[in-house]
Amino acid sequence: MKSQRLRADVLAGLTTSFALLPECIAFALVAHLNPLMGLYGAFIICTLTALFGGRPGMVSGAAGSMAVVIVALVVQHGVQYLLATVLLGGLIMMAFGLLRLGKLVRMVPHPVMLGFVNGLAIIIALAQLEHFKSGEHWLSGTPLYLMTGLVLLTMAIVYLLPRLTRAVPPALVAILGVGLLVYLFGLPTRTLGDMAHIAGGLPSFALPDLPWNLETLRIIAPYAILMALVGLLETLLTLNLTDEITETRGYPDRECVALGAANMVSGAFGGMGGCAMIGQTVINLSSGGRGRLSGVVAGVLILLFILFLSPLIERIPLAALVGVMFVVSQQTFAWASLRVLNKVPLNDVLVIIAVTTITVFTDLATAVLCGIIIAALNFAWQQARELYADEHLEADGSKLYRLHGTLFFASTTPFLNQFDPANDPAKVTLDCRHLSFVDYSAIAALKTLRERYAKAGKVLQVFHLSLRCKKLLKRAGVEHH
Repeated sequence: MKSQRLRADVLAGLTTSFALLPECIAFALVAHLNPLMGLYGAFIICTLTALFGGRPGMVSGAAGSMAVVIVALVVQHGVQYLLATVLLGGLIMMAFGLLRLGKLVRMVPHPVMLGFVNGLAIIIALAQLEHFKSGEHWLSGTPLYLMTGLVLLTMAIVYLLPRLTRAVPPALVAILGVGLLVYLFGLPTRTLGDMAHIAGGLPSFALPDLPWNLETLRIIAPYAILMALVGLLETLLTLNLTDEITETRGYPDRECVALGAANMVSGAFGGMGGCAMIGQTVINLSSGGRGRLSGVVAGVLILLFILFLSPLIERIPLAALVGVMFVVSQQTFAWASLRVLNKVPLNDVLVIIAVTTITVFTDLATAVLCGIIIAALNFAWQQARELYADEHLEADGSKLYRLHGTLFFASTTPFLNQFDPANDPAKVTLDCRHLSFVDYSAIAALKTLRERYAKAGKVLQVFHLSLRCKKLLKRAGVEHH
């Protein structure tokens, strides 16, 4: 059983390494960097997070979301400033994990999670369309037909092979099979070598060559913070998704610390920054990768490709890798979210659509932040609407209000509207047994209510406050007897 597990992890790691190559090269080129920087970053970050991270089976590398963040920095200030940014960004990620803030991912509602997954699936698919271009122009004629045919063949192998055997990952068979077909028949299609030459040496240790002063910090800090935020968000959300797929539990804080440390090592050895990569994680998991070994194999193979195997690896047809990534996009997209559109509340549907759209057109951090804000405002609105009061006259002529719900910033107006100080009797009792005070707005609302009754020359008595409410009122200096 153990040998089967090891074999599955090794084969999954091999498959994942092939999927990492074009992505990391493409993201390095997007960021105006030498492709080797992307590959060094992938080797270091993938290996270290697999060894020490909190989520076996998850794959990290030089991610596109990080590349987009640092393009402007590279163009304006150069590569050395990028490496310093990766170091500082890694430090911020480590601090995030050490402060045990990984649990904040629980604040991300499920509709936001679905929107994130769908948005990234669309981005993965759209990114593959670039390979159907030659320079600025779309392929046409024979090159287009050949590319399309090889992509469809790759997808067919990935989908159909599991019906025959599950002994080997279908994506690996598809990549190697289509690669062999192209080589044997000498088919004129673009290969990995057309994107970039990946031959190189071992990464060498060298701290960024720039002035270590406050001016440098002023330049790199905004990019480092944004890089850390995007990296942590994508990693923690991918960790959640991996937990769901594997039905096991990861450790977010440990993953944040490992990711931060890996980024710092990458920056010190001339690599790009990175985070979890949802597409490669899906490939690894669907290929049977469940243990730490799968990530380690994927990372180490990237280095072996650079050092020894570049002539072979550069012959892999892009069509095979594009076909695999199209399948990944299809598998990543949460199709169930479309089936439930008419079954869940409209506001949740809007959150899913908004996060998906914003992820595609801007960036992940903005999308998730917007999704959380929309969901939080909706929750506040719903909670505010649920506050209500029972009222009746007592035998002694006084009036009793029994409040139900949560009193916070959004429900203070409905709360105050429940009372009628002008027409109420001289003595009024407020029973708070079923009322929760949440924030300072709640205290201010109670104070305002007291003042209104006092102004009308009437007495308001408050009973059955919870211990927490009493503490809140005491701290604010408000009498509650």
